[in-house]
Amino acid sequence: MTWSFSLGRLLGSELRVHVTFFLLLAWVGFAAYSDGGMPAAIENVVFVLALFACVVAHEFGHALMARRYGILTPDITLLPIGGLARLERMPEKPLQEVMVALAGPAVNVVIWAALMIIGAGMPLEALARIDSTDLDFLSRLALVNLFLAVFNMIPAFPMDGGRVFRALLCLTMDRVTATRTAAFAGQFVAFLLGFAGLSSGNPVLVLIALFVFIAANAESQDVAMRAVARRLLARDAMITSFEALSPQDSLNTAAQAVIHTTQHEFPVLDGTGALLGFVTRARLFAALAGDHPLSDPATSVMDKDIPQVRLTTGLETVLDALHKGAPAVAVCAESGQMLGYITRENVGELMVIRGR
Repeated sequence: MTWSFSLGRLLGSELRVHVTFFLLLAWVGFAAYSDGGMPAAIENVVFVLALFACVVAHEFGHALMARRYGILTPDITLLPIGGLARLERMPEKPLQEVMVALAGPAVNVVIWAALMIIGAGMPLEALARIDSTDLDFLSRLALVNLFLAVFNMIPAFPMDGGRVFRALLCLTMDRVTATRTAAFAGQFVAFLLGFAGLSSGNPVLVLIALFVFIAANAESQDVAMRAVARRLLARDAMITSFEALSPQDSLNTAAQAVIHTTQHEFPVLDGTGALLGFVTRARLFAALAGDHPLSDPATSVMDKDIPQVRLTTGLETVLDALHKGAPAVAVCAESGQMLGYITRENVGELMVIRGR
């Protein structure tokens, strides 16, 4: 994820934090300082850090359960609105998806129980003042963990309860329809959260509502795309008419190609037609903005890490490579000659045509 950096690896996954998380800490600290001075600011910032440690534990609950089914979690990113565990793929067997979804809230329930055992209290009236420092630290943390477990089990996608809802729907309908139904429920919940946030003047609720709405729609589109992709091969989606660059071409040549074509990425091919890499518009513009001389070779900004597939490779495999961040996937013959390439844009266009 862009604008995030690594904190290291933990239990086989890279732990990342988004820079906006520090904006949240600053906002919490400033608001608490305005009300109660430095002691209140320190306590609230420490509480937020403890809370997000619980969020990380929640995400590792998903990751470790997914690992039992052979699904790895490359990274977990800490965001201002929570955590995001990026699984290589979602389990498609309903029972497995239920177990992976429930593992996260289960971790929060365990944390809540542990805090209660070591002395946290949780009177019912505390629900109305969860953000108040009048409630002791452990009790606030216990209450928030219980809230996270309950909130995540709302049967609306993309929350954990929505994934359970989708898995149960898959028992009686196809996965695309089940996802669309769960996503619609998620967007309805997002509308309610957004309305509540605007009515109460709570920007966090509005932010969560926006995230839920966008994530629900994105998941619905991704599942629909994969359903179509399972029936297609790389040769069905590849671009075969394109302008290529040679290793001798300069940045100026690449810039002229950008001007005179509609391509966003340009393969660099050697004399045999084998792929050396891709020069993308983004990298080219960044180089030109950085005062690179136009006479520099185009290969100086070339992306060499380009996945290569065969004509008969399933399109779902291509989608996995694109989702990992590749600007394109090259379709090559056994001899190594590049026959064409596939991008997110032309896959999307193919899905519109084939998915009618």
